[in-house]
Amino acid sequence: MTHRFPAITRLGLGGVTLLLVLAGSVLPATASSATATPAGADRSTVQPTVEEQRLDRAAPQEILRRSGFDILAPRFARALEGARSYARTERLVTRHASALWRRAVDRAQGRGPARGDLSRGDDRPLYWARLALSRELRTWTPRFGLDDQQRRALLTALETSSRGEEDIRHPGRQVKRVLITGFDPFTLDRDVRIGNPSGASALALDGTLVHTAKGPARIEAVVFPVRWTDFAEGAVERALARHLPHLDAFTTISQGRPGRFDVERTNGAWRGGFPDNENLVRTGTVPVTDPASQPQWTSSTLPYRRLTEADTGRFPVYDNTEVTEIPAGATQPVTRPEGPTPGSTARAGGGGDYLSNEIAYRATLLRDRMGLSKLPGGHLHTPVLTFGAGNENPATGGVTDPDFERNRSDIVRQIRALVKTAVSAAP
Repeated sequence: MTHRFPAITRLGLGGVTLLLVLAGSVLPATASSATATPAGADRSTVQPTVEEQRLDRAAPQEILRRSGFDILAPRFARALEGARSYARTERLVTRHASALWRRAVDRAQGRGPARGDLSRGDDRPLYWARLALSRELRTWTPRFGLDDQQRRALLTALETSSRGEEDIRHPGRQVKRVLITGFDPFTLDRDVRIGNPSGASALALDGTLVHTAKGPARIEAVVFPVRWTDFAEGAVERALARHLPHLDAFTTISQGRPGRFDVERTNGAWRGGFPDNENLVRTGTVPVTDPASQPQWTSSTLPYRRLTEADTGRFPVYDNTEVTEIPAGATQPVTRPEGPTPGSTARAGGGGDYLSNEIAYRATLLRDRMGLSKLPGGHLHTPVLTFGAGNENPATGGVTDPDFERNRSDIVRQIRALVKTAVSAAP
């Protein structure tokens, strides 16, 4: 999600991340910035979140129907109505959320019936089904009563379990360990049909093995929300911190520019304010724990030369060193093609100033704070995932087409090759 674009030029938000976390984070877990439903509130008076309100548009409903994911929210609602205690509710929320993640991964990897004519590699059914479940949970009033804190905890459990966070498994040391993370679709008010190749890559690669020059490597994946608030409250750190010391490589990946991959060399400590999926705007220094020791810049340790030189697929791969900074002693931002100068203040990393830059910044800052500076990790921006000719208009176009599906498959295939290359080049 890069906020440096006309239209959709560098929105590097569809991110896949190999792994990173800020050490020492004790920020509270949250499902989103929306206010929890008061205990005893009538279902008809509850306001869904901005994301949940988009569910009723035609395209999301078609995506759910054509993937077979439309049955999941009604099934979840029936299970909630049968819950008789908070403890049982907690277990059923986690069970349904975990099953949603596994269903999405299995569908993307060709296991089990497709249950619909939507292409298997599509990341959008997971996103819309998660929102359908969260809306049911947010508007549900149980017989046993539920206070704000309890409902918030249940929504968080739904989020984490349906994003792959509780599904990460590390093999024995004879197998290399890689973590990637993707992002939800975003800019949905521009085109509600949009998908995210980073999220699709997370589903396609989760739990898979790649054979590298250093031996087999297992890839695990997590998908993050496109919400400023979740990042400020430590979502990245909570998801990744316990895994980082066990990895051999990590990378964040998100959607970037048309027609190319970028290895982002430098990440900046700045939020540029582009609206997130809740239509919230945040501008300022990236909020982290221990801000007194917070650097303005962090750096990739991915093998960028190998990644740019290897034949990994259809799209060219570039080593992107550009940043935007306020030089030491100055007041106005300038673009630096070769990276930041000493003492400067960040205004955009190579990956811009949106959440893709922020996840890369947080991950690499955590890496450094944990004393893992030699661990290969950083950020990849993918090409923009586009619809085919004649299907570009969101008002009249269909939810998929052959070009859209081919572009997504090619991006996912190349991400797999790039991960394999990164592990092969690791120490």
